[in-house]
Amino acid sequence: MNKAQLIEVVAAATGDRAQAKLAVETTLDAMVRAVVGGEVVSVTGFGSLTPETCPARTSRNPQTGEPVEIAERRVVKFRAGARFQDLVALRRAMPESGNCIQKDPKTPKAARP
Repeated sequence: MNKAQLIEVVAAATGDRAQAKLAVETTLDAMVRAVVGGEVVSVTGFGSLTPETCPARTSRNPQTGEPVEIAERRVVKFRAGARFQDLVALRRAMPESGNCIQKDPKTPKAARP
């Protein structure tokens, strides 16, 4: 799925393509800006985006065997949420409709005597 397809799915749910496009683009922009700013973006049920720094290191050129210096760099890591992982691994059944990453409803507490 690409961004245009995501916008179409949101538009189908909301009924307005312009609002759906604005919502998707604003959400993605906010997430990118937060990660670039050094914050962790965590979406419950979906996963977390974390900025990390890979330290400088020495590697080898595979053709010549000579050492090559690789500079320090920043990367973004994604860790899928537990429910997302369970759905992908088929440990949990995908619901026919509704929100697939929404938490299960809490069971009501037993009445106290």
